[in-house]
Amino acid sequence: MTSASEPCPPAASLASLFDPRSVAVVGASANPEKWGYWLASGALAGRARRTVHLINHRGGELSGVPFLPDLGALPEPPEHVVVAVPPPQVRAVVAEGLAAGARCFTVITSGGPAPEAEAELSSLVRAHGARLLGPNCMGVVDTTSDLRLSWGDFPAGQVGLVSQSGNLALEIGRLLARAGQGFSRFVSLGNQRDIDAADALEALMRHGPTRVIAAYVEDFRDGRRLARALATAHAAGKPVLLLTVGRSAAAGRAAASHTGALVSPRATVEAVCRDAGALLLDTAGETVDTALCLLRAHGRATVPVPAPPPATAPPPWPVAQFPALLRPRPAVAVVGDSGGQGALAADAFAARGADVPAFSAATAEAVAALLPPGAGCGNPVDLAGAGEVDLATYARLTRMLLTCGEADAVVLTGYFGDYATDAPGRAARETEIARELATAAEASGRPLLVHTMARDTPALAVLRQRGVPVYERIEQAAAALSGVTRLSATRPRQPLPLPPPSPHRLLDGDYETTRDLLCSYGLAFPAAEFVRSADEAVVAAHRVGFPLALKAMGLAHKTEAGGVALGLADETALRAAFARMAAVTGAHRYAVEAMATPPYAVELIAGVRRDPAFGPVLMAGIGGVRAELLADTALALAPLTPDHARDLLLSLRLAPLLTGWRGTPPVDLDAAATALCTLARCATEHPELTDMEINPLLTHPGGAVALDAAAVLAVPPGGAAPYR
Repeated sequence: MTSASEPCPPAASLASLFDPRSVAVVGASANPEKWGYWLASGALAGRARRTVHLINHRGGELSGVPFLPDLGALPEPPEHVVVAVPPPQVRAVVAEGLAAGARCFTVITSGGPAPEAEAELSSLVRAHGARLLGPNCMGVVDTTSDLRLSWGDFPAGQVGLVSQSGNLALEIGRLLARAGQGFSRFVSLGNQRDIDAADALEALMRHGPTRVIAAYVEDFRDGRRLARALATAHAAGKPVLLLTVGRSAAAGRAAASHTGALVSPRATVEAVCRDAGALLLDTAGETVDTALCLLRAHGRATVPVPAPPPATAPPPWPVAQFPALLRPRPAVAVVGDSGGQGALAADAFAARGADVPAFSAATAEAVAALLPPGAGCGNPVDLAGAGEVDLATYARLTRMLLTCGEADAVVLTGYFGDYATDAPGRAARETEIARELATAAEASGRPLLVHTMARDTPALAVLRQRGVPVYERIEQAAAALSGVTRLSATRPRQPLPLPPPSPHRLLDGDYETTRDLLCSYGLAFPAAEFVRSADEAVVAAHRVGFPLALKAMGLAHKTEAGGVALGLADETALRAAFARMAAVTGAHRYAVEAMATPPYAVELIAGVRRDPAFGPVLMAGIGGVRAELLADTALALAPLTPDHARDLLLSLRLAPLLTGWRGTPPVDLDAAATALCTLARCATEHPELTDMEINPLLTHPGGAVALDAAAVLAVPPGGAAPYR
């Protein structure tokens, strides 16, 4: 069975990737339509910082720099070699570079005709103590070290980007540029044969000028290592915004267990991000919008980027600047020069989890003192034309709301920024007011977000340069502030290490085998015996005791198949149920099990599924026959602590059923959490299983008892995995 690997040794320094002393571009070209031109011209842009060599066996030159025939012709070892030659030539170029002493390779083209060739290429590079980015990547950019080894333009700024999509990187770059921001570093992962997403994230986390990290990852490779990197980045004050695929139904997969149906790859990534303190987003636009708000949370977001801080003083996490955003529903004051836009803004922020509270009488009076009669002085505020009469009203009112103590953030929505478009004579005054707005936000320590109908005006340029995020649509602003709030409230957990595998392997996953295994780990089950005939069932029933349950073995979903009969009160009922069940299911073995009917019980489902990238993932939720219908579940990497297990249960939509609904006593959450941890430990110690499930796990005020369990074995080579 495939499982995620355990911690790797610390990655070698990537200094040769981001700030080498010398660069050699193999496949350089003077033709602007070719990759070799962009790589060569980008390398030459950093000549003031490093030596640049251009290689093309056909000869030629670019910007007065002659092309050399091969790496062997270089006067000194190249530290970083960029390979942009046809795939059949890649291995020879890399071997030549290693012989010349290169420490890092960026391979733009594929590394060979098959994955095996790329794996061999990576092994060759690492055997020499060097590093490899790619193959099949778009290159690397570090605007703080004048390194531009990629296609396209990359504006300078404070966002570090790791991406498996080159075009997506260009899109994010253009969106950042429109907002007056850009990249500190960009790493195109390609096929991740050596340098992977976790390596790149760790490097960005240590990079002072990088204030916010964005990542687009399709193949998580070692997901548990990536989860550790995400949690470490959060702790270091470097928020990570993650994009991935898998929201569509096309990403689903058929499974033999309820757990398989309820634990999708996307849901797993969501759980990892939640526990690691990263923010999972859906689009490039959301990523940029949230990054702008986070950069404001870090302080003035100006370009060019500042010098890196000392290694012992990481940049502050946003809550150090905005502690009020730790509240579950931060209070937002909305100021609009249109009643309709103000109301829609209030709805947008409320829908994203913010509160738009009514002002106190004192604050409402202070607002009224700044506005003409008839203006809306509640929250949202309607300027009623006061801004047009006197642009300074925007600054006076915003400053007052930022410091009144009733708003954690202020949103200015509507026309501001567009006066210069329709009345050019007002451009200077509008720009002056923009400076006052930015100063007020900086002095208050609270975020100011601006939504405007304008796009590029002098006033907006001032706001962006001073770190005030500007949005074209109000829903962008609402989503961005929501993202900052969610990140600020996160307390990341490092995933626990996987335990060593048990020396004992399960031969099948039927109820009896799985039950015996879980019992050996300390999980409670009702008394039961396993039989093959009605007569054996009757004998067993007298030992187990009536009332009881009869279950047919060998079925994936026993209830749906007619393989479960509950509350059998006597021998007559047992024999009748046995006959019906045998006729319907054709089963050869049955469980005769004592009924467990504690009062105020709640049925849970708990399962562990082995993800190819993240390893064992625990699922807990409201269970029983309605588990898939309700789909009320929470996930976490297994194993986990009891506190973490409790938090999962309390995060469910129907958690009030567990904590005491309408006067009922609460269930024993500690016992339920212990049962989850026991299941997780058992499943992680048995890597021969792809799934392990308890459904239902009956949780009640006096404890927790498992009523059914099953496991799915990995498919052995050349055979089908049994499901009993």
